[in-house]
Amino acid sequence: MKRGLAVLMVALLVSISLNAQTPQRVAVRAGKLIDGKSDRPIANALILIEDGKITSVTAGGTPPAGVEVIDLSHATVLPGLMDLHTHVLLQGDVTAAEYDEQLLKQSIPYRAILAARNARIALDHGFTVLRDLETEGAMYADVDVKTAIANGEVPGPRMQVATRAMTPTGMYPLLGYSWELKVPTGVQYVDGVEGARKAVREQVMYGADWIKYYSDRKYHFEADGVLHSMVNFTDEEAKAIVDESHRLGKRVAAHAIGADGIAAALRAGVDTIEHGDGLTDALLDEIARKGVYWVPTISVGAYVAPGRGGNWTRMVDLERVAFQKALKKNVKIVFGTDAGGFDWKELNQAREFEYYVQYGMTPMQAIRSATSMASELLGWKDKLGTIEPGKWADVVAVSGDPLKDISELSRVKFVMKGGVVYKSELH
Repeated sequence: MKRGLAVLMVALLVSISLNAQTPQRVAVRAGKLIDGKSDRPIANALILIEDGKITSVTAGGTPPAGVEVIDLSHATVLPGLMDLHTHVLLQGDVTAAEYDEQLLKQSIPYRAILAARNARIALDHGFTVLRDLETEGAMYADVDVKTAIANGEVPGPRMQVATRAMTPTGMYPLLGYSWELKVPTGVQYVDGVEGARKAVREQVMYGADWIKYYSDRKYHFEADGVLHSMVNFTDEEAKAIVDESHRLGKRVAAHAIGADGIAAALRAGVDTIEHGDGLTDALLDEIARKGVYWVPTISVGAYVAPGRGGNWTRMVDLERVAFQKALKKNVKIVFGTDAGGFDWKELNQAREFEYYVQYGMTPMQAIRSATSMASELLGWKDKLGTIEPGKWADVVAVSGDPLKDISELSRVKFVMKGGVVYKSELH
């Protein structure tokens, strides 16, 4: 009896081993395919996927015998979407009180649980990749969320993360509390050239894919009509952050809203400008010349402006003008929302697409800002961003045609990441 049981167990283990090694093949039939590189959609395309990667894309192709076919013949299929400015550990901060309460009353483990939930929300909305640009006081918990997703412990997008972000001492919340109290801070305070280099090394040691720093604060208009700001770091400090990051093979994102902060970030040699409301013609020319990416995060500005008041409404209007000029100057604009700056449960990140089209992009340009252009910024151009052989099988689908109505991307009905289906609501 014992011998028979042992033989059965061995047979079962062999069967499991063989099954694990058997190539997993599936075909997706797309009624219309926007592949992220072609100027026009491909009708009746067949996407063949094996072991999580795309092996072929054929117009009117026939699936091989025995391969499972996912029928999206009445849908528009696209590459997985990418949001390259998020905060999964934040739940909205229209007011300072909302921000402070999260850091003061929520433990980092609790915030990490909410971050995993937010990652799932993003995936459900069709975003198979996030670049998360700081934890807002939750230390290195973004690395843990990224790792848990990568290990298959929780569902969520692929992630690149920036951990803690940086400002000089005293230039980022929490501020204004009694000096007798030790309160958490939303960033890592960094001072001096050597302090900047050490902070970069520390964040990289703990898993940062990107380094982010705050180039400016205190945004205000002056008589010249330009949105100005107070620059946080000295040029020497900012240059040290960028140089050390690049030396270690990491890239740098700069929060830069006013013209002064943007100019300082460009002098330092950053790779991306985040927000950029105060971009002037001269700064746009410089960004285009240097090949720096701009991630405008229009959604968050429009969302917080009514609650914050002051210059925020005017800043939203100013960014529209900058966006339109950037299009004419061929600035590399990449999709990013600043989700977390608004509540993940309240606003779909895909709303950003609608702003891009309203501001002058074609729907195809808007889609590419979150697919092929986004993968280029991430350094994943050989892996993601288009639906073609050799790429990871990150695929989404909508019922309608986003080239006619970009808001269709707010109603994603099918989500596949790495060949695994996470959402399927098309019938």
